[in-house]
Amino acid sequence: MEAAKRFLEKENKIEIDSLPPIFIEPLVSHGLKLELVEPGRLLCSFIVPNRLLNAGNFMHGGATAALVDVIGSGVMLTSGVSMTGVSVEINVSYLDAAYVGEIEVEAKTLRMGKAIGVVSVEFRKKKSGKIVAQGRHTKYFGISSRL
Repeated sequence: MEAAKRFLEKENKIEIDSLPPIFIEPLVSHGLKLELVEPGRLLCSFIVPNRLLNAGNFMHGGATAALVDVIGSGVMLTSGVSMTGVSVEINVSYLDAAYVGEIEVEAKTLRMGKAIGVVSVEFRKKKSGKIVAQGRHTKYFGISSRL
């Protein structure tokens, strides 16, 4: 019990309350380069920076999940929606470690309906093509009332 308490309540070295209201997207996506944009498909390259590493010195799973959110929302915009909606589900399968170095991220639209969109986001090591993680993101787009 004490170990869990120490882990979750540890002191931060930064002033949390001084962070801007929206800081997650810029934190994880800074340095992301768009290599290819097609309807329903994005291909990005990204050098995993030190700021996104966990205690094991590889990319933090939370950073990967946040990138599934951000890049998944981006590919939805290539599929004809005018807003990114709200997340209904995000899942990520972590298959290998991504250390500091270049990865590529490919996002594809799986389904875009009137109210729901589903995309896949795959992270690969740039040099070998080995899959690091696979994510899926489902979003809801508010339907305008007909009244």
